[in-house]
Amino acid sequence: MGKPFKIILSTIAAMILLLIALACILPFVIDPNDFKPEIAAAVKDKTDRELILDGELKLSLFPWFGISTGKIALSNAPGFQDRPFATIEESNVTVLLLPLLSKKIEVSRIVLKGLILNLARNKQGIANWDDLSTQPVVPAVVDKQDEQPVPTATPVTFTIGGMAIENARINWDDLTTEKHIELKDLNLNTDKFAFDEPAGIAVSMTVLEAGSKSIQAIKLNTELTVNEKLDTFALRHSDLQVTSSGESVPGKSLTTALTIADATLDMNQQTAKIYGLQLKSGDVTLATAEMTGTSIKDKPSFQGPVTVAPFSPAKVLQQLAISLPAMQDANALGKLSANFDLTATADSADLQNLGLTLDDTQIKGAISIKDFAQSIVSFNLDIDTLDVDRYLSPADKSSKSIASPAVLLAAGLSALPVVTLRKLNADGTVSLGKLKVKSLAMQDIHINLSSKNGVVTTQQSVKQFYQGSYSGNLSMNTHGDKPALAVTEKIDHVQIEPLLKDYKGEAKMSGIVDASAQLQGQGRKADELKASLNGQLSFLFKDGVIKGFNLQKIIDEGKAIIKGSALPSDNKNDQTLFSEMSGTATITNGLIQNNDLAAKSSKLRVDGKGNVNLNSEALDYKIDAKLLDSDAASAEPEQVKGAVAIDIAGTLSNPTYTIDIKSLLTNENKAKVEKLIDKLDKKIGPGLGNLLKGLLK
Repeated sequence: MGKPFKIILSTIAAMILLLIALACILPFVIDPNDFKPEIAAAVKDKTDRELILDGELKLSLFPWFGISTGKIALSNAPGFQDRPFATIEESNVTVLLLPLLSKKIEVSRIVLKGLILNLARNKQGIANWDDLSTQPVVPAVVDKQDEQPVPTATPVTFTIGGMAIENARINWDDLTTEKHIELKDLNLNTDKFAFDEPAGIAVSMTVLEAGSKSIQAIKLNTELTVNEKLDTFALRHSDLQVTSSGESVPGKSLTTALTIADATLDMNQQTAKIYGLQLKSGDVTLATAEMTGTSIKDKPSFQGPVTVAPFSPAKVLQQLAISLPAMQDANALGKLSANFDLTATADSADLQNLGLTLDDTQIKGAISIKDFAQSIVSFNLDIDTLDVDRYLSPADKSSKSIASPAVLLAAGLSALPVVTLRKLNADGTVSLGKLKVKSLAMQDIHINLSSKNGVVTTQQSVKQFYQGSYSGNLSMNTHGDKPALAVTEKIDHVQIEPLLKDYKGEAKMSGIVDASAQLQGQGRKADELKASLNGQLSFLFKDGVIKGFNLQKIIDEGKAIIKGSALPSDNKNDQTLFSEMSGTATITNGLIQNNDLAAKSSKLRVDGKGNVNLNSEALDYKIDAKLLDSDAASAEPEQVKGAVAIDIAGTLSNPTYTIDIKSLLTNENKAKVEKLIDKLDKKIGPGLGNLLKGLLK
């Protein structure tokens, strides 16, 4: 046995020595540059493209079988720009020779230097690499009688010692979207690669888009594992960093970082799993412990819990060079955080179990965007308490115009761009425990909102509105040049004094009010709405008090002036009480006209009519008041003890009162004055007497 074994060893050794000798001799005998025409012809035959080999080809055979090249250029596809599809300044690839005998491919480090790749798509959507990826399919004809079992082949193992792409550039021209993007300074380095084993990858590049004033610097570090079938991929310790800089970038520089602890992608099952994802941009951090993906190739969908760590929106906006308007609360927008369960596709997002904190406000519920392109949104939100005034301008605190909940809601909607409102397709509800807006306090609020085809409708109710309740409807049509509004509102048993104190800071009136209004108007601003306002309203006050205005005293003062007796003493707590006051009004282009004001108390009867201009808040009103004889028996008809007419002018915030002197004169006083005028006629002449009589009419 010893001698045959020695013969076998000697034979193998001789073969190895022969291979080594050939590997050393062949490079001197064979010049690969002699085969350039054949190589170019083969490429032309297979791709119909020109391969230009400008540089020198160098061949090595042992122990690495490899080739290194100088400059190589591959021509572009027909119909595209007259520039090479790809250019390489220098390349080097070698394969270990002896492992090939056992079907093991061990490639040394692959190096590509100065790669320039020009990718393009024409207006018809055809790419300049489509011809390279299209392979003719030749159907195989198999005679079943000749079918033989195919023996299982020994699997081929594949290993790459690493890859390096240095100073590459990729140009992308898309004529369908008129976009030109350039990736330059592209560098790629990988560790040794083998199937089912992790390989470190480091990539860096700079991205420029034509017409953009910003530049993106991108860096990626990760560990990639790929199976032999190339249908399962795994990433570990992935770190992606994008830094945007330029004049168009707020703050001229912004860095966004994405880190992923582990991620797996199974193309066969079309599933993905991501663990430990964190996205950080400036002070904003978004994280998810686990995210799963399904239908990756057909229609990707990702699900998982998401957390947004607390941050200051005001500070972030400042970092982004976005100036915030002055707000009544300097600490507003100081804290925002959120958590929710996310289901997202390429064109939709569903947020369930939403928990959001904005300053002192807690929001829970769900938001679903069913179609990004068509703005189809549904929502159901529950808010514990919201102080809108914190976020309003300080000017709104000092100059408040008359507004109702529906008008305030309309003003908020009008602040949105008309284009957004026209495209909005939304349906949802909002419930609030407590709400403060324009200093008005409300509790137990419920709002239904629906928007479709440019028409926004809302139904809102307030169960606790200054010891009463409120309900209303709003419709906004955005199809015209200016949004058209229609409002219906009703308040029941509302205490007017605390409402006015909150709204105006003082209350010159108290009582319980029931009121309703049906209004229409057009405009985007409050002034436009008031100027175009039309409609009707009605009101009923009970157990009311008007402070700083004493009708009985005014009548008594008038009587004292006529009689020449002493005036009643002043009282800083002057007021007029009435058991009931009611009226209706019409509104035409912002002018409220009331012709049936009626008020009564045990001693007074009041009638009035006039108008209020909402545009200027000017008053033009006349009140006729009668003082009843309280000593008269209840069974007798009402006995008028005194009467007065009062003209009310000024503005809503600063009204003025003027007594009509003629109304103070009784028939008896008029007779006495007329006798005096007759005497003056005899002495002076009839001219003066006629003038004085005219004043008394």
